[in-house]
Amino acid sequence: MDFSALHFIRPAWLLCLPLAVLVPVAWRHFRRPSGDWAKICDSHLLRWLSVGEHSSRPGRAGAIASGLALALTALALAGPSWEQLPDSSFSARDARVLVLDLSRSMLAEDLKPNRLTQARFRLMDMLETTREGQIGLVAFAGDAYVVSPLTKDMNTIANMLPALQPDVMPVAGSRADLALELAADLLSRAGAASGEILLISDGANAAVASKAAALAERGISTSVMAVGTRQGAPIPSGSGFVSDDSGNVVITRLDVETLAAVAQAGLGRLSFLDASNSRESPWLQAEGGAFARRDDALGERWKDTGPWLVLLLLPLAAFGFRRGLLFLLPLILLPGMFISTPVEAGVWDDLWKRRDQQAQEALRNQQAERAARLAEDPAIAAEALYRSGSYEEATRAWMQKNSADAHYNRGNALALAGELEAAIAAYDQALEQRPEMEDALFNRALVEQMKQQQDQQQQEGEGEESGDESEQDGESEQQEGEGESQDGEGEESDEQQGEQSEQPQQDMESTWSEEDAQAMEQWLRRIPDDPGGLLRRKFRSQHQRRGAPPDEKKDW
Repeated sequence: MDFSALHFIRPAWLLCLPLAVLVPVAWRHFRRPSGDWAKICDSHLLRWLSVGEHSSRPGRAGAIASGLALALTALALAGPSWEQLPDSSFSARDARVLVLDLSRSMLAEDLKPNRLTQARFRLMDMLETTREGQIGLVAFAGDAYVVSPLTKDMNTIANMLPALQPDVMPVAGSRADLALELAADLLSRAGAASGEILLISDGANAAVASKAAALAERGISTSVMAVGTRQGAPIPSGSGFVSDDSGNVVITRLDVETLAAVAQAGLGRLSFLDASNSRESPWLQAEGGAFARRDDALGERWKDTGPWLVLLLLPLAAFGFRRGLLFLLPLILLPGMFISTPVEAGVWDDLWKRRDQQAQEALRNQQAERAARLAEDPAIAAEALYRSGSYEEATRAWMQKNSADAHYNRGNALALAGELEAAIAAYDQALEQRPEMEDALFNRALVEQMKQQQDQQQQEGEGEESGDESEQDGESEQQEGEGESQDGEGEESDEQQGEQSEQPQQDMESTWSEEDAQAMEQWLRRIPDDPGGLLRRKFRSQHQRRGAPPDEKKDW
C-alpha cells in the first residue's frame, strides 16, 4: 500500500470541506439555549420554563459530530485512491490461420490411428491453450476452402474439427499454395496488418515455397507442422490401398526437405508431429506478441476507497437517533442472525441482474428449463425451450420475432417436432429475408428430402397393404369355392381366414409406423449434429461457383 500515490479521483468535492467547519460553527452560534421562548418571555422568567440551565450555551459534542460527518462525506465523494487498477485497455491482436491438409495421404497409418486424427488431436490441444488473439481455419485438398473465419471463439473451430475428413472435399489433390493464398485473404479481410499461418501437412512442392516467400514480403509468416514419418505407409482405400497408374501401391512418406524449404521461405519455423508426440509450440511468435488498444478502453483507472469512508459515518448516524436506541439495535438484530428463514433466491438475483441476464446464465449452466421460466425476451425463451425439448412451445416463442434467424430456428424446431411442411415454409421465410443463408438452404434441402422419403415410404406401405388385401381376397374366394363342396367345414375355414387376414394387416401397419418413426428420428438427428454434411454442401457450392476444377492427376 503506497500512500505516496494518494490522490483524489473527483477532487472537486474537496471544495465542500470548509462547510465542515462553517456549518457547525454557525449552527452553534445561532442556536438559542431556550429555543423560541426567548422571543416572547422575559429573561427572568425563562429559567422557570426551560429545562436545565437556560443561560448555558449548547454543547459542543453535536457540532463536532456534525462537522466530522460533513468532512467524511466530502472526502468519500472526492474518491481517495492510492492503488492503480490493472490496465485492460490493450488486448492481444494475434491473427493466426490454421491450414489443414485433407488430402488422402493424411489417412496413412504410420501415425496411429492415422496422420489426420493425430493432427486433429494436436489442434484441439492448441485451441484449448489459446487465450488471446484470433484464429481461423482453412482446409485444402485439390482446392482450398474456409472452414472458419478469424474468431476469438475457439469452441467454434474445435466443434468443426471432428467433421474434417477427405470425403468432405469436392476435389482431390494437394494444393497447399491455394490454401496459403486463401489464408492470407482471411487475414486481410479481418484488417490484420500482419499475421502468421501454420501449415499442417505431410508434403509440399516448390509452388508452396514460392507462395510462402511472397506472403513473407507482405508481413505474413508461414510456419509448418510436418505430419508423418520418413518411413511412410500406404494409403487405405476401401478394402485395399491407393495405387498409382502402374498398379503399384503408393507409399506416402514425410517430405521433410520440402516442408523445411516452405518454413524457411515463409520466415517461419518447422515443427514435427510424429511418434515422439512433441508438444512444443509450432508458432513462430509466442501468444500475445501483438497488442492493440481496445475499442472500449477506459484509460487509466484507480481503485476508489471512498465507499469505505462511508462506513465511518454509521457510528455518527447512530447518535442521531433517540437515546438508548444504539443499545437496543443488537437486541433486535441478533435473534435474526440465529433464526434461519427461507429466502427466495430470485428476489436477491433480481436486485442485481435482469431476468434475461439470469436466463442467459442459466443457459450457460445447462439449465434450460430454469432459463425458459426466467426469460422475458422471446428469443431467449425460445432457445431455452428448444434446448429443453419443448419444440412446439419454442415455435410459438419464435413466431413473435420477424427476423431471418428467428424463422430459421423456428424451422429447426418444427422439423424436430415432425411438422416438415411447416418447417420448409419457415425456412422459405428466412431465405426471403436473407437469401445467402447457407444453413437455411442446407436444412431446407435436408427436410425436403426427409419429406419425400416419408411420402415414398407411405406410398410403398399403402401399395403393399393393398396387394396383401387383394391376395387375401383371392384366397378367401378360393376357400369359399371349396366350402360349397364341404358344407360343415366351409364356415370354419372362412372364420379362420378372416382372422388371419386381419392379423397380418395389423402387423404390417404397426411395423411400418415403427420404421417410419425410426427413420424420422435418424433424419432429424442429422439437423443439429452433422457438421460434416453442412461443410460438404458448403464446399461443393463454392467448388461449383469457381467453375468446378477437376481432380489433380496425383489425387493423394
